[in-house]
Amino acid sequence: MDISKPGVEQDQDFANEFRALLDSSLGSYNPPTRGEIRSATILQIDEREVIVDMGAKRDGIVPIQDLERLDPKVRGDLRVGAEIPVYVINPRDQDDNLIVSINMGLQQYDWEKARSLLETEDIVKVSVKGHNRGGILVQWNRLEGFIPSSHLMSMGASGGRESWDDLLSAELNVKVIEVDQARRRLIFSEREAQREWRAQQKARLLAELKEGDIVKGTVTGLRDFGAFVNLGGADGLIHVSELAWHRVDHPRDVLRVGEEIQVYVLSLDRGANRIALSRKRLLDDPWEAAAEKYHEGQLVEGTVTNVVDFGAFVALDDGLEGLLHLSEMGDGSLKEPHSYVKKSDRLKLRISHLEPEKRRVGFTQRWGTEGGDLPPEAMASGSPAEPEAPAAAPEPVEAPAAPEPVETPAAPEASAAVDNTGETPASE
Repeated sequence: MDISKPGVEQDQDFANEFRALLDSSLGSYNPPTRGEIRSATILQIDEREVIVDMGAKRDGIVPIQDLERLDPKVRGDLRVGAEIPVYVINPRDQDDNLIVSINMGLQQYDWEKARSLLETEDIVKVSVKGHNRGGILVQWNRLEGFIPSSHLMSMGASGGRESWDDLLSAELNVKVIEVDQARRRLIFSEREAQREWRAQQKARLLAELKEGDIVKGTVTGLRDFGAFVNLGGADGLIHVSELAWHRVDHPRDVLRVGEEIQVYVLSLDRGANRIALSRKRLLDDPWEAAAEKYHEGQLVEGTVTNVVDFGAFVALDDGLEGLLHLSEMGDGSLKEPHSYVKKSDRLKLRISHLEPEKRRVGFTQRWGTEGGDLPPEAMASGSPAEPEAPAAAPEPVEAPAAPEPVETPAAPEASAAVDNTGETPASE
């Protein structure tokens, strides 16, 4: 039965559910006593009172003051013959009347139901009525409740008290976490409800998903080890190795929180409620066409993805990634690479070896000449230097009969321009 919208149109269901609550506590019939809650049938309704049959020797009277406390909709739905809970205020007043309360009876019913919800851990809806220093004030049926700020997951939880005004009149899914009728203390948790909801959604997704499915999701978190993607109530994980075909140091290099992406369902662990996802499986694998697209000796351009003690990893624009070894940097005399290149540098290189079947490619900056094709300063910059035309060959000079020792010309400065084609005359 949905008790969030009480009304006499639900009289029979209400009565059946209420009798079930009473059976456990009342047992056999006893005369009405003060503070007792009973099921009653409406016999008469007029402007001043409502007469109800409680199965006692005398009919109960609901005074006008109690009727005025009822929600207008509940009061308007009262009908002769309807069965409702009533609270015994006075078994016998000075006029020998049995005085009962519908309002307190409904409230007592709600307290009984709240205690039941505490045990079953079911999720219910509440309406936000206000807030104080500690959290959110809510209305559930005829009872007022409270959500501590630590148990609030909606927009106001992290935005401060000022933003809680935006939650007024909003409906929140919550779980009952504390019931103390004596202190009129009814505490709810939105956080626990969301945790439960996510668990249910994850179980549903795990039952529906299959390995190999392609689904849409939203990036919800980025960690060193991967990215979390919400698939509609449940999160799956893209491990950092499954983000792209090239090396990814951190997920933020390729994704951002809030981004909608398509993912490939890599594996499902229903026992552990885990969903493993892949992004790179939906991207073109650069190794499949590597043999047709590239060859040894080819001049290429790529981006440094990582610098290590023995060299630098470089990814081409299509994602093909390989190693530029320290011995192949510059003129080959470098002692360590970190002062030469850094992450995100753009380099012009030649392919020194290519093994698509082993998914391996090596690069060099020393192709064709002993001294190296490409000066380090030009190659490790953000944009390669423009080429300069090769110097003209010197005019032939007649050698003297007894040549004097000649000093070897100094090597050109590192700032010399680079042949953009990389074609430096080389001896066979």
